Amino acid sequence: MPHDHGHEHIGPQSGDRRVSIAIWANGLLTAAQILGGILSGSLALIADALHNFSDMAALAIAYAARKIARRPADKRMTFGYGRIEIVAALINYTTLILIGLYFIYEGGMRLIDPPEVAGWTVVILGGVALAIDTLTALLTYSMQKGSVNIRALFLHNLSDAFASIAVVVGGTLILLYDMRWVDPAVTIGIAAYLLYLAFTEIGTPIRTLMLGSPPDIDGAAVIEAMRNRDGVQDVHHVHLWQMQEHEAALDCHVVLTGAGWARLEDIKADLKDALQSRFGIAHSTLEFEHADRAHENAGLYGHPEPADKEDTDVH
Repeated sequence: MPHDHGHEHIGPQSGDRRVSIAIWANGLLTAAQILGGILSGSLALIADALHNFSDMAALAIAYAARKIARRPADKRMTFGYGRIEIVAALINYTTLILIGLYFIYEGGMRLIDPPEVAGWTVVILGGVALAIDTLTALLTYSMQKGSVNIRALFLHNLSDAFASIAVVVGGTLILLYDMRWVDPAVTIGIAAYLLYLAFTEIGTPIRTLMLGSPPDIDGAAVIEAMRNRDGVQDVHHVHLWQMQEHEAALDCHVVLTGAGWARLEDIKADLKDALQSRFGIAHSTLEFEHADRAHENAGLYGHPEPADKEDTDVH
């Protein structure tokens, strides 16, 4: 299926300002929550602080990516700079996993012997966190329709608001009923949620960095569509991957019939148009082979084997 390359409804500079405001808001909130967690003895508050810190890091990654993505390709980075966002996302998710595992351990230890917790500090800072998370979600709402990355940030901050509600509820229960075990229990819940987010989302950057096929493109359908074009006998040595978040790419060998070889340029244009219009593959590199001189026993996927027969490259 073709990609949806929708664009933001606001200008780049306005979008940058919104993301920048969200970064500063989450940064100040993180510092306040860590200080409040230390002073109040609330591990849940510190856990939520690190959750908000991960949001700030994700926002910073998105902000940097927006800037860097505008740089043109050069001799050092011939594919451009867009993949820096993917690398940074992988680092961010890995950090989330480590943080989540640590807080599950620490929360378990505190369940055994719950310490004193200053409930009012937890409630107040939890309420502030709820307000900041809601503000961040509102700032990114109008941008998330044109960017998968910004949409992920929007959904992440929306879910953070629920984590902050859990912290406020925990602090209230401590104030009303001295239920000190609620704080480490909430900590474990937040940590489990962090792990859930990280493990469900980390597959996307790993898949992209491993040059995996785009998950929203049916590779078998792409191959079948190419094989069914007039003048095409077969395709092999297919490579389908994502150059960047919104850029799918394909390179492969196309075997032409004798009649097709005489119309090579027309067939090439027809294939490229079909790839872009039907599947959203705008970047395709096709190597054409005559049926009488095609690779024998060639694999459908993977790298071509050395061959003595003459091929013709047409890019």
